[in-house]
Amino acid sequence: SGGRGYDMPRDMRPRRMVVGSPLPQYPAAYQEHGIRARFCTLRLASQPRLAGIKHLNRLENVLARAEWNDAGIAEGLLLDFEGNVIGGTRSNLFVVESGNLVTPDLSRCGVAGVTRDAVIESARSAGIACRIEPVNRERLEAADEVIIVNSLIGAWAVAALEQHTWLNFPMTACMRKWLDALRRPTR
Repeated sequence: SGGRGYDMPRDMRPRRMVVGSPLPQYPAAYQEHGIRARFCTLRLASQPRLAGIKHLNRLENVLARAEWNDAGIAEGLLLDFEGNVIGGTRSNLFVVESGNLVTPDLSRCGVAGVTRDAVIESARSAGIACRIEPVNRERLEAADEVIIVNSLIGAWAVAALEQHTWLNFPMTACMRKWLDALRRPTR
């Protein structure tokens, strides 16, 4: 510990902590039929020095997740103060536009997860364009498909987001194949 205040001691020695727990179990319907999501009212603060990094200060995500207790809603989507969709409380987000992928720009806030990176790389290897750009609510709602990803859930299609619904999820199926291939052990 650095004692009182925030000055880092010069002779600080890093500590490692490993915590194990069972993998969460999710309803099979999430994979088969997609999920219901909502927009969170909490807005993510801009902090470019921390943007993209998975650090231990996830207070914004905790507060956003506390906004609902409806078990039928699997994820809440977070926006920044300019109204751009950044991702979910525990996931990264992709939208599909005319067969191509767009994922939000995380240069000012959000977490660039390892599964997001894997999807970007897999899409590009498959010849599918994947752009990193701002995604506002209107763009998201007009998308052909909305997909959330993380290392525990893989890829889930968003079937319903407040008043908007999506019925077909071909890119989600494609993403699952890419992620399954990455999980297979290599020899």
